[in-house]
Amino acid sequence: MEASLAAEPETYRRELTGYCYRMLGSAFDAEDAVQETMVRAWRKGEQFEGRASLRSWLYRIATNVCLDMLRGRSRRAAPVELGPAMPPVESSLTGMLPEGSWVSPIADERVLPAEADPAELVELRESVRLAFVAALQHLPPRQRAVLILCEVLRWQASEVAALLDTSVAAVNSALQRARAGLAAAPTGQRPALDDDDSALLTRYVDAFERYDIDEFVTLLHEDAIQSMPPFAMWLRGAADIRAWMLGVGSGCRGSRLTTLAVNGSPAVAQYRADPAGGHTPWGIHVLDVVDRRISEIHTFLDMAGAPGELFAQFGLPARLPA
Repeated sequence: MEASLAAEPETYRRELTGYCYRMLGSAFDAEDAVQETMVRAWRKGEQFEGRASLRSWLYRIATNVCLDMLRGRSRRAAPVELGPAMPPVESSLTGMLPEGSWVSPIADERVLPAEADPAELVELRESVRLAFVAALQHLPPRQRAVLILCEVLRWQASEVAALLDTSVAAVNSALQRARAGLAAAPTGQRPALDDDDSALLTRYVDAFERYDIDEFVTLLHEDAIQSMPPFAMWLRGAADIRAWMLGVGSGCRGSRLTTLAVNGSPAVAQYRADPAGGHTPWGIHVLDVVDRRISEIHTFLDMAGAPGELFAQFGLPARLPA
């Protein structure tokens, strides 16, 4: 591959990351998939004849990489799909989800184009919501690819057919089945972030840092959900969330929070107070907001990999000073 052509694929890294993330449901897997795509593109550069666009060729490679990675794997899911709600007591923490079983979060800046117009950005943010990505995982991999390419990225059926080496009729049939499958999956509702959501996020941070749990629960719907992967436990209802935070979860008192944009949603990174001084990474909270109140809190704890690995993915420091 010529030097100029070798460098050009990097300009597509962000959109390829978004595509692979929707396919795989994991930020770490998406990064690996895009890296493998770049490696294969470099190795096979002489096969690129220019009859299709470089972008189409890269998506073809990325699709094959994702299909290879998904072969024989169990689907990732939202924690609420993996077991029943549990009471807010310490014994509920005994179960752990298998590694790689849940949909993991990703920073907006890694998957959403900075140059998109506002209307396009709203649609793209919706397409990386945790609930939507979890719903995509219910689809067979090739149907998933067809739906993402046609419905999210707005490719023509003829372009998708060429990418998948199939017919337009087969693409349209797969798309119809994928739409039906997606409609049957728990996609949830998620309006776009607006000023009201921003104000709500500010109140969330303030109440949590002051550990004013009575104020905190006023921000929640009565039937709000909180999940905490890698724990299998999840809670249903503002009352149970309150009981948890005043009981087993009271070790979060004294935390410091910093705001983020994650999966098209308002989010915060929580640093828990360290008895030795300062604050250490604890979890990423991704909030689903419906009608100006929080319907779900997805708290991804920094426990599944190496310490600080989850926070490093978001470019966050490994420690905050006292």
